Amino acid sequence: MAHATAAKWSKEVTDHSNALDLKQGVFKQKSPKRIAASLKDSAEHSERRKSDPYRSAMSMLTFYVNRAGAQLQPEDRNKLERAKDELRLLFHRPSIGRTTLQGRRVEKPGNSRPGGPSGQKDGVDHSRRHTNK
Repeated sequence: MAHATAAKWSKEVTDHSNALDLKQGVFKQKSPKRIAASLKDSAEHSERRKSDPYRSAMSMLTFYVNRAGAQLQPEDRNKLERAKDELRLLFHRPSIGRTTLQGRRVEKPGNSRPGGPSGQKDGVDHSRRHTNK
């Protein structure tokens, strides 16, 4: 019973969200480029969205991927992840990391650079305990 209720509320959000008006079957298309183009078109022409077109389109795509969860086949998940990259290209957004309003690059979590968060680049293992003699 709980599964049917969860499916109903997420379908309700997809159908009646203020994020944007979606075309029928947009996420079932075969091509990531077509999915991205359809989302971009919907976002630019929707009168129901509250934020900028890119944010609304990416939000709806991410929502769909997250709600589909374990029921989403690996090839479909990969297609939708590629659609995110296509959407970034269509809106001229960076494909890796993100940029702040000031234009500074912000790396995605987990993409650590050599030296780690402490900035140690001397190659010495600094994780050993220091002892007082």
